Amino acid sequence: MIPFLDLKKINTPYETAFQQKMKTVLENGWYILGEEVRAFESNFATYCGAKYCIGVGKGFDALVLIFKGYIELAKLKKGDEVIVPANTYIASILAILEADLIPVLVEPKFETYNINSDLIEEKITLKTKAILVVHLYGQLAEMKVINAIAINHNLLVIEDAAQAHGAIANSKFQIPNRKLQKAGNRSDAAAFSFYPGKNLGALGDGGAITTNDSALAQIVFSLRNYGSVTKYYNDYAGVNSRLDELQAAFLNVKLPHLDAENEKRRTIAKRYLTEIENDKIQLPKWNLSNNHVFHLFVIRTENRMELKQYLHENGIQTVIHYPVPPHKQKALPDYNMLSFPITEKIHETVLSLPISPVLTTEEVTFIIAILNKY
Repeated sequence: MIPFLDLKKINTPYETAFQQKMKTVLENGWYILGEEVRAFESNFATYCGAKYCIGVGKGFDALVLIFKGYIELAKLKKGDEVIVPANTYIASILAILEADLIPVLVEPKFETYNINSDLIEEKITLKTKAILVVHLYGQLAEMKVINAIAINHNLLVIEDAAQAHGAIANSKFQIPNRKLQKAGNRSDAAAFSFYPGKNLGALGDGGAITTNDSALAQIVFSLRNYGSVTKYYNDYAGVNSRLDELQAAFLNVKLPHLDAENEKRRTIAKRYLTEIENDKIQLPKWNLSNNHVFHLFVIRTENRMELKQYLHENGIQTVIHYPVPPHKQKALPDYNMLSFPITEKIHETVLSLPISPVLTTEEVTFIIAILNKY
């Protein structure tokens, strides 16, 4: 069976370095917000091109703390509306609700699965104060257009970059000597997840916020640690959400290899896009630039369960991301009566193929051959 994602195989090359990092952390005897967290925050901020990185417990917390930070700064208040794509993973929407804000759902584009920027302005009201952009499956959304809309309406822009570590804007057409704009540096603030299956994955939960906003960074550094700047003195009603020292150590090992691993994913994606030839399968759209890091390679088919079973019988594991759209989930009853036809069609037809830096050429060839026989 070709696994959808072989995390053991992905992490095996780093095993010796991981063990050395574990030894170092043990010997240092400092396990919370120590040298490894500070090093990773510096390294990841530099990698994203941002001034600040704040390590937190998980990607969900990163989103919530951005919203709560802006509430503390009076740039948001409880009850404000936040525009968000209707087809995102539910965590994006739950984070908005956790901060006592109101999600306003907008349809995506079939071609990219990202929010349809043409539909944003019609959803803006006097209560709209932010746009939460999700770079779904690893492809950057239309940030130039979205940022222009935000400027015109005085809105915050926040990136959910949980699936887009290392994605670069318009890199295929980059002007020489101009600084690249990566996910995490194309908005007021961005949230990342380091869940083990991400392109940059820890060996447990982890997350981070990147921003160029010094006021937000200062507050979030405090909010993640019970709202405290000085120990036992609490300026805000914060939480306990700190990137674990050991997970930060592992991430410091893996970060230098992220771009090379993303390039391996793009190489596989190019093969899928050029060699899969089956009228029953709709392939994703991509302009061949580095704006996509292919956290997932997602196809669409009208007979999804039939194709999934066919692939399983031929030794290929697939995953559905995601079977039920957020507005149809029991957890969001206030949204259940809403209709988003494009979102619903996407959730009814998507199927994710194996893609990872450890997928072999032979495995990719086999997957393509089986799909073309379907």
